[in-house]
Amino acid sequence: MTPMLPSPAAPSPLLMDPFARAISYLRVSVTDRCDFRCTYCMAEHMTFLPRAELLTLEELDRLCSAFVRMGVQKLRVTGGEPLVRRGIMTFFRAMSRHLGTGALKELTLTTNGSQLARHADEVAACGVRRVNVSLDTLDAERFAKVTRWGRLPQVLDGLRAARAAGLRVKINTVALRGFNEDELFRLVDWCGAEGHDLTFIEVMPMGEMGEDTRLDQYWPLTELRTRLAERFSLIELSERTGGPARYVRLAETGQKIGFITPLTHNFCESCNRVRLTCTGELFMCLGQEDRADLRAPLRRTSEDGPLEQAIREAIARKPKGHDFDYSRKTVAGQMSRHMSHTGG
Repeated sequence: MTPMLPSPAAPSPLLMDPFARAISYLRVSVTDRCDFRCTYCMAEHMTFLPRAELLTLEELDRLCSAFVRMGVQKLRVTGGEPLVRRGIMTFFRAMSRHLGTGALKELTLTTNGSQLARHADEVAACGVRRVNVSLDTLDAERFAKVTRWGRLPQVLDGLRAARAAGLRVKINTVALRGFNEDELFRLVDWCGAEGHDLTFIEVMPMGEMGEDTRLDQYWPLTELRTRLAERFSLIELSERTGGPARYVRLAETGQKIGFITPLTHNFCESCNRVRLTCTGELFMCLGQEDRADLRAPLRRTSEDGPLEQAIREAIARKPKGHDFDYSRKTVAGQMSRHMSHTGG
């Protein structure tokens, strides 16, 4: 009798949340530390996590690999500022193997740009093709004010290095009333000249900044779009890149402009993403406090079964949407954690 050979292990079924949304996008924060202190993101004198609480790079590899095995096809590395973490290129090289097998379709990076001049070539060599760079102003004095510790020339050097390395750059600009309203067209023109895509983001109620501060900063993108339409013809695009942005093309220049509107237009119906912190907490929604501890099953055993089960149980709790709201002139749905904790 011919002996029966064991059948190959069946691939884990795709991650599906309670609202039939396939979870294919993981944003992983590799550190809560940053070399900037942006006023809408964190306090100037932050208390960062003890290094012992952070997942090791090897643990991050194992955890992200489990998500890839379970159907995640896009992985975005965030922080804090991810490029300040010591040895971070080890993690990028580890994730690049999933690009090689085809299991991972895209590996991307969100950065403040301060370290790109050092790392752009190696990031590109790991298979990263696109980077998102946070940049809210082209005025050096304003840049120093909003970042507290940042220097604009350092970021511009990083952007040049990214382009030289063949990386596609998307600029993420937080719309801040009374701060960069008068730079709208300057930012659009500059991105067009540099060949960068541009996405505007509404400021979100993350972190304990004070209600008055949030309301003072809030510039609805409905207003920004109206101003943009005074100069350009906006052509709506159906394109989606796996994130929350909706896009238009400027007919006069061909530029693509994105809008991320968690306040004026809730984008939750198409949400396909979850966020993993540098301590192994999984947030199923950016605007909800519910989280799952993945560090415990990760460290309890080298077997991946309990880890995968914990991931599935977490995804089963993913809510329909968040509760961010400024419409009543109060800050509703505010999260006490800073954005740097969850990852951008």
